[in-house]
Amino acid sequence: MPDLPIHLWYSITSLGGAGLTLPLALAIALWLAVGYSWRLAACWLALLGTAIGVVTVTKLAFLGWGVGVRELDFTGVSGHSMLSTAVYPVALFLMLLPARRAVRLLGVLGGLAAGLAVGLSRVVLSAHSPSEAVTGCLVGALAALVFVRIAWNAEPGRLSALPVAVSLMVLAILMHGVHVPTQRWVTHIALKVSGHDRPFIRAIWRSPRDIRPSAAPLSQTRNTLEPMRALDI
Repeated sequence: MPDLPIHLWYSITSLGGAGLTLPLALAIALWLAVGYSWRLAACWLALLGTAIGVVTVTKLAFLGWGVGVRELDFTGVSGHSMLSTAVYPVALFLMLLPARRAVRLLGVLGGLAAGLAVGLSRVVLSAHSPSEAVTGCLVGALAALVFVRIAWNAEPGRLSALPVAVSLMVLAILMHGVHVPTQRWVTHIALKVSGHDRPFIRAIWRSPRDIRPSAAPLSQTRNTLEPMRALDI
């Protein structure tokens, strides 16, 4: 693993938080609707919504019923990894849509690299296992690349790159570090649906002798002593 100070890993992991990536995703949809077509905007939201659904279902399955893959230490797709790998490639693609195709491609690759960095940070901070971070990156990248393929031939020049880039960067600065308690919400839903009083957690679940929900704090992270805001989902 790269030998970076721990505070830098927390800064990187915060780039995948829902408080930042979801507003960016909505801003992307708004620009698509204004500058191109509502169909492209709807397509983007549908793809991202599907990816969010995959993350949510896997987390609900584990927290409520203990469904996972012990051999891979898999308890649910990483939301940070998925959101960052889905949103940043599309954001850069939209900014660079008026540019040459090679430049657009570099932007998409740069966005994917940012998502991979977030995924790596989740493993370094013990928020997720490698299998969870990898699947998160794969799900997010699939959503992003499918959208990029659909929108690749959109008519360039409908939007100036400058206002799109400035608006997305300002939004990213304003929303960076904003915490949305998605893990707590998912845990609450899982308990309501499953009827259990307590969620499953990784440490107890990995022991084949005891598969009952644990009384530990509401977190499925590997190290429950880490700051919850940085490690949420």
